[in-house]
Amino acid sequence: MATHANELDQIERCCDACKKIHEQMSRVIVGQTVVIDDILMALFCDAHILLVGVPGLAKTLMISTLARILKLDFKRVQFTPDLLPGDITGTEVIDEDRATGRREFRFVSGPVFTHLLLADEINRTPPKTQSALLQAMQEREVSVGRKTMKLERPFLVMATQNPLEQEGTYPLPEAQLDRFMFNTFVDYPTDAEMVEIVEKTTGNAVAEVDTITDAQQIIAVQRIIRDIPIARPVVDYIVRLAVATRPAHPSAPAFIKDYVSWGCGPRAGQYLALGAKARAALNGQPHASIEDVRAVALSVLRHRIALNYNGRAEGYDTIKVVNRLLESVPADGKKG
Repeated sequence: MATHANELDQIERCCDACKKIHEQMSRVIVGQTVVIDDILMALFCDAHILLVGVPGLAKTLMISTLARILKLDFKRVQFTPDLLPGDITGTEVIDEDRATGRREFRFVSGPVFTHLLLADEINRTPPKTQSALLQAMQEREVSVGRKTMKLERPFLVMATQNPLEQEGTYPLPEAQLDRFMFNTFVDYPTDAEMVEIVEKTTGNAVAEVDTITDAQQIIAVQRIIRDIPIARPVVDYIVRLAVATRPAHPSAPAFIKDYVSWGCGPRAGQYLALGAKARAALNGQPHASIEDVRAVALSVLRHRIALNYNGRAEGYDTIKVVNRLLESVPADGKKG
């Protein structure tokens, strides 16, 4: 009983910390509550997030402000066609000792050695450079030459893409897309939010934020998230959702077989479960529910589904597919 009470206390403190983070973020960022929640959930799940939105929606400001609130290191890389892998991971340079004339290699670390890394417009650099992030994102380490160096925890990659300009871009390989827990769309602010943005950003006042937590406390939250229970019926629902995206699976709905070329792999199920746990913690709930799964499903699944020619010709996109899938897959496992 004492252990259960302690777990509830930890979840309550996690929920309270999230509320305080939102309060501090609102001093600088107007609106975008859902996007901030997704970033926090990715961070608390020790995962990564891809933000898709037009320029000027405060994506960079969001992550830099969060770094100040959480007392974490923050670095930004502007991805361009001439960016090299070493510009991200770092490189070895030759140092010469003037007294002895002896030369030796010294590693100069790149921007990936940080807590929060903003990969701005990640699709503007060739696949070779994009793949430089793969090892860091998955294994939390970087290999340069004969050396393999561990990255400091926590480590979050927040990549951005501009959905408007596709000329001169390099679509992310599926292997890298799959490593992002969430693919979150950053929408335009409402009219009321626009009024607040204009008033806040055109004067001399500079918004200050307070530090809420630090790296060690975030690592502790990541452990709390993992410990949150998830009932077998919820896990069964997660599996039904994931496998229903695969056209060859017997349980796939007809529209999936008609319009989808390939569906989700095992990471989709893992991230649906972790996302549900993180959302439960953000809301102060002691266990993950089917409603939590449904709430994170769009951000988890939309970049793990590929449409075929028929799907594109019929005007489908992956958002429409996921929304229809949520309507088609019953929560109780019974066919409608």
